[in-house]
Amino acid sequence: MPPRTRGGYTSDAPRRRPTGSERRRRVHLREVDPVPDPDPVEHPQHDRDETEEVFEGAPGGPIDRSILRSFHKHVAAKIWLGEDRAPLKLVNHGAKLQLWELDMERSRIYETVHRSGLAPLTSCSHRVASRPMLSAFCERWQPETTTFHMPFGEMTITLDDVASILHIPVTGSMISFPQPLRVDDANALLVELLGTTDVEASRETEQCRSPSVRLLWLRDHFSTITDASSDDDIMFATRAFLLHLVGCTLFADKSATSVAVVYLELFRDLSMVGSYAWGAACLAYLYRQLTTATRFEVRQLGGYLTLLQAWIYEHFPEMFSSPDMSYTESRPRALRWRPHVIPDSLQSVRERLDRLQISEVCWEPYVDHRAEHPLPDIAWYSGCLKCGQVVEPYHPERVLRQFGYIQTIPPRPFTPPRPDRSILLEQYWERWTDHYMAWYDRISHRIVQPPQLRSGFTTDARSSLPSHAASTSDTRAARALTLLRLVISGGREQSVDVFWGALNEAHGILAGSDETSASHSTPSPAPASHSTPSPATLPFFSPATFVYPPAASDDPPPLIVPPPPASVAPPAASGPPPPLIVPPPPASVAPPAPALDSTASTTVYVRAKRKKKT
Repeated sequence: MPPRTRGGYTSDAPRRRPTGSERRRRVHLREVDPVPDPDPVEHPQHDRDETEEVFEGAPGGPIDRSILRSFHKHVAAKIWLGEDRAPLKLVNHGAKLQLWELDMERSRIYETVHRSGLAPLTSCSHRVASRPMLSAFCERWQPETTTFHMPFGEMTITLDDVASILHIPVTGSMISFPQPLRVDDANALLVELLGTTDVEASRETEQCRSPSVRLLWLRDHFSTITDASSDDDIMFATRAFLLHLVGCTLFADKSATSVAVVYLELFRDLSMVGSYAWGAACLAYLYRQLTTATRFEVRQLGGYLTLLQAWIYEHFPEMFSSPDMSYTESRPRALRWRPHVIPDSLQSVRERLDRLQISEVCWEPYVDHRAEHPLPDIAWYSGCLKCGQVVEPYHPERVLRQFGYIQTIPPRPFTPPRPDRSILLEQYWERWTDHYMAWYDRISHRIVQPPQLRSGFTTDARSSLPSHAASTSDTRAARALTLLRLVISGGREQSVDVFWGALNEAHGILAGSDETSASHSTPSPAPASHSTPSPATLPFFSPATFVYPPAASDDPPPLIVPPPPASVAPPAASGPPPPLIVPPPPASVAPPAPALDSTASTTVYVRAKRKKKT
């Protein structure tokens, strides 16, 4: 039998073209039952193989473009070839925040803003931003690694920088939106959450030509509402103020006059505003603005420029910064500096950065700030940050020197997923922030010594400690005890302000627990200059990092510091030691030195002198 060809005809018969139905049937079968590739081989993510695409080097670097794949579109590549770009136009709303301030007549609005964790943004925003300085650093930003490529290595803005500079929450739920907001949906959201009419909402979005509202419109309609207004009006004004606040700071866009209405959805339930990771969303949004500004044709830079400018001041203090000598470490680090416009041109700043040495960088600028604001664990998170439809990679392993470690060759950066496919990303973020200590408590032996063997342990103290099955009030009590434990462990040499601050914050936690706990203890009210802080804004712990109350066996003894053991001799001064609330004696009065130590030191000195003479 003659062999058949692929078309089904014998080789002796004349060949003819297949009909249309045969071609369609053949394509349909090919789509339904594809032929798998034989012996698929999975290559490691960070190892190059023979089939990987090879990029040619760019003038002036990089020689290997397997990391910076889009460098040919970067503004630095154009500058190397002789083309230049003027300093970027900056979107900075620091001055607009002072047009809507919360005074004593709007205390109810301020209380909600304070509980949200966003209150520091009302005072730490810089009114002035330096165009040459920020433009020069933007030219060194690389989108693939989300880092600044300096002459000596990579640097970036981390979650630790955000927490220290702004004092806003960096842990909590990611800011996500199901889909981009349409204009009709924006109008309905304005009517529902701000109490406007359909006509007012439609007129405003039409004027903005987008699902946005003007910052001026928010101030004109809601800044006059006071505590004397109705509850609904105060709730509408609080949402409008928060929308105005994030539009001027965290999510400042290039329109320079408006804010997207989609963020209003985050303020639907005002009691949940403090549960979002605002710092992580702010960082993702700034990353995206820096990435967009690296294109040569872009002429404007958005995002929260106070964060970027303060970060430059912190890490390059000898080059650009002007410190404020009245700053105290209890305030956000953004207030440590006096923002100013440097007199240098963009070309001059470029040359200074090209000549920058590693010794001129302050790698760990927050050492003195750790007592007030410790390093958050979430700063070591490696993954993606999300802000609505913006998803950006976060690579702390590429900037280990900013955490005090030796930098090694990092793994290849990963490509972030699409916003609509980032469900696993949010789950990974929540596991990282909320479930680590719960998992660690199950698999580890965290405490070596039982509480019965600790010094100062009493039965009364044991009964006052919370149990594993703790309620909300027990959780607040445990947080207050942990806060005081940190201060007590510092010793009696600390200043009175430290003790007063800890007691004031602990009182704020316990006073807000419930009526029952408030009835058992009636501490003295705090002075008017100290506002009672919200548990979500405490500098030591945040709701996401402190998931559950510690076990009863992990808590310290009572709040009163126990006296020294009998084996330790009391000091030579007469009378009992002063209590914790009494300040130390003036510096002019020196404590008497023990006679035994003075005699011993004199004897040794005389003997050594006689030996030398002999």
